Amino acid sequence: MLKGNFFHGLGYLAEGFRLIRQPGLRLFVIIPLVLNVLLFGLLFYFLAELFGILIAMVMGWLPDWAWLQALDWLFWLLYGAVILLMLAYGFVIIANLIGSPFYGYLSELTEKHLTGQEVSTDGSWAAIIKDIPRALWREVQKIAYYLPRALVLFILGLIPVVNLVAAVLWFLFNCWMMSLQYVDYPADNHKVSFPALRRQLAGVRLSAMGFGLPVALAAMVPVLNLFVVPAAVCGATAFWVRENASNSQSSVS
Repeated sequence: MLKGNFFHGLGYLAEGFRLIRQPGLRLFVIIPLVLNVLLFGLLFYFLAELFGILIAMVMGWLPDWAWLQALDWLFWLLYGAVILLMLAYGFVIIANLIGSPFYGYLSELTEKHLTGQEVSTDGSWAAIIKDIPRALWREVQKIAYYLPRALVLFILGLIPVVNLVAAVLWFLFNCWMMSLQYVDYPADNHKVSFPALRRQLAGVRLSAMGFGLPVALAAMVPVLNLFVVPAAVCGATAFWVRENASNSQSSVS
């Protein structure tokens, strides 16, 4: 039985956008944002070319049947949706590899803003730099979880007719991954392992999918996806604080 509240989950990204405007959080939004702008410019140039090549290649594999040729536009739409979903999360993966040390500290500051309590005692620049290897390793764990599942869905997405289902599965998987990706920052700050986080989010899957849905949609929109990353970190921290509090109250009652 699925647990959690899907509609509560939907509101956390909007709260994240409100939080990134707080004076104490802005610096750790601006620095990775500048890095992501540079990254996005390069990715947009190369991926635009790659997108056209992939679509043409896949369409060339289709049999020369009249009814398939008549549905040419539909296959363009379906394959385009699958590839767009892949590229959306691909951008998030690279952006988070670059900004992960900043996002971990942004999550700490956000939690302090929400609860009034310190998460750690050392928030110096030296501590942030020292934390880079551990933060990168955490991102590698998420990529290792993502890639084999993404490969299966990608293969399904190349099969005519089956790709109707694959496109839906891709989107649901992206929503789940967006939730895992960003709630991992406050979880890591509290020394919760990635496998433990997956189990914890599975216990409130509806809330997690509700949070991941708008993040996944925003990640597919150029320019907006530059701002959604820090907003998602702050929103995920609010998710962590509120959902943990709800679970604690449920356990007591």
